[in-house]
Amino acid sequence: MTGEITRDLIVERLGHVKYDRFLFYLMGPYKSFNLNYVLSEEERREIDVDDLPGPLRRLFRNKTDIDAAQALLRRVQGELRVTPGINAFLALDVGVDTDDVDAATQSIEYTKCSNATAFVLPFLGHNFGVGEEAGSVLEALSETHGDRLVFVHEDDVTSAMIRSARVRWDLRVETYETEADLVRTLRFFAGGIMQQERRGELSRLE
Repeated sequence: MTGEITRDLIVERLGHVKYDRFLFYLMGPYKSFNLNYVLSEEERREIDVDDLPGPLRRLFRNKTDIDAAQALLRRVQGELRVTPGINAFLALDVGVDTDDVDAATQSIEYTKCSNATAFVLPFLGHNFGVGEEAGSVLEALSETHGDRLVFVHEDDVTSAMIRSARVRWDLRVETYETEADLVRTLRFFAGGIMQQERRGELSRLE
């Protein structure tokens, strides 16, 4: 697919929900992180996983859930599409080939077209690529879309990129402990954007 990414294109490629024209772009890792993939076999043999703190044990034992991070995004997307019925979507859903438009440019265009955008950073996610794309989005759109952007990271995630984004771009940053917390935070954020649009504090996107 080539050509311009527009709101109409995105809506056309997504399923029907109550608020079709309220686009909520969800960014996040599609792969889970696992230390078994970055350590040598000899290094792994020297580590007694049972003796590690809980968060580190999770990094070793996440062997089979390679797509757990993407599954999290899909579940959250589904929750938002049901209640409050907004058109939450992932980049994959629009079907624009990265050979036609690179991933960073796609993210910038999807953010431009969206009423709200969330960067979701789970503890088990490969977050480096998300951080790079988020940086590109913030660099390009923080002045015009800053009020429509939010970072939501799991409690165990620490990131210099998140800290610098908060200072440099005055980005809204939230944390979550459970998936239910994450969904609740994103619903609240989306509801706030809706109210600001209705009151004229943010422009309505056609």
